[in-house]
Amino acid sequence: MTLAPERPQTASLVQQFEYGLDAPICLTWELTYACNLECAHCLSSSGRRDPRELSTEQCKAVIDELQRMQVFYVNIGGGEPTIRPDFWELLEYAVNHQVGVKFSTNGVRITPERARFLASPACGGYVDVQISLDGATAEVNDYVRGPGSYDTALRALQNLQDAGFQDAKISVVCTRQNIGQLDEFKALADRYGATLRLTRLRPSGRGADVWDELHPRPAQQRELYDWLMAHTADGEQVLTGDSFFHLAAFGESLPGLNLCGAGRVVCLIDPVGDVYACPFAIHDNFLAGNLLEGGFQQVWQTSPLFQELRSPQTGGACAKCEFYDSCRGGCMAAKFFTGLPLDGPDPECVQGYGEQALGQLGGERVIPPASQDHSKANPTRNQPVMLKLLTRPPVSDCAESPLAGFDPDPRNP
Repeated sequence: MTLAPERPQTASLVQQFEYGLDAPICLTWELTYACNLECAHCLSSSGRRDPRELSTEQCKAVIDELQRMQVFYVNIGGGEPTIRPDFWELLEYAVNHQVGVKFSTNGVRITPERARFLASPACGGYVDVQISLDGATAEVNDYVRGPGSYDTALRALQNLQDAGFQDAKISVVCTRQNIGQLDEFKALADRYGATLRLTRLRPSGRGADVWDELHPRPAQQRELYDWLMAHTADGEQVLTGDSFFHLAAFGESLPGLNLCGAGRVVCLIDPVGDVYACPFAIHDNFLAGNLLEGGFQQVWQTSPLFQELRSPQTGGACAKCEFYDSCRGGCMAAKFFTGLPLDGPDPECVQGYGEQALGQLGGERVIPPASQDHSKANPTRNQPVMLKLLTRPPVSDCAESPLAGFDPDPRNP
């Protein structure tokens, strides 16, 4: 059994979290890789169901264990989780066992009847619904999520509002195409009585193939930071889930922990019971174990990978940067899937160090191959517009500098 690193008794809250907790604060559980869509940037390369998926009884056993560990809620995703025939049964089972559920969906199964169930006393306030929408207009959304997906999402939001469901979430992956629509997203959220949640585009899964095409440019990173600061400082309900702690190097930190919680306070369970350090790092390098071999608690508390992540980190080259205490070196998954070392800078470092590191790699930049891919074997009518148009290789960071003409210091005109 691997021993956990000794926790300092006088450390700050963030430093305490860096040494890990007895149970995760945020547990993501991908129930299935099956999906009716083929989103271009899907971080789990979803599409086809894995025949080894945990059974209904195995899933209930996991919920029982989470209840014993006092994990108060889980983020359920996929794939499209509502496609699983037993999804609603598992949701009720979790609620009845004091494990709250926040599930992400493209809205395809949020019918008026299901919306009324979600708003009913049966869910007892233990259920949160998150509708994925990556464009404030159909043109922008369907470019990456597929034709008809915009209308499907808005129909689900309308059904939830009509049923009296309180505080649905609109979940947006920020891309080069939608950063200019932030005000429109907020207006949509207000229209449906929902809360806007913005998340960072990660270059994992199919997202690794289109990251060069979709990730926001540096000037847009600054635009996003300024918008978030303006819409969180006055108490507005705009959530980020600690997606943008790399932006803290602009100055003041955004609300949240502002650290990489991989294997410390977050992790992911995939459809076959494999446990990964991070929801954005579904790769063999970040596989901690399988819960069918001794249970989830054993993996969480004794995995050598998790113990390593909870050990004091040197920060590598970033530790020399004056902004390291703010951004903590950025996102582990973003580094790994763009070919940068884990102790190097974030590829979207707002001080420009990530772009420099990518440039220094030049032709030697190696992007790790995916360890699994659940994409549909053949394109369907739901294939995103982007994939139909993307007939050339993605533009590499080495061939096109997104920092051209950009000064990260806001004091310079």
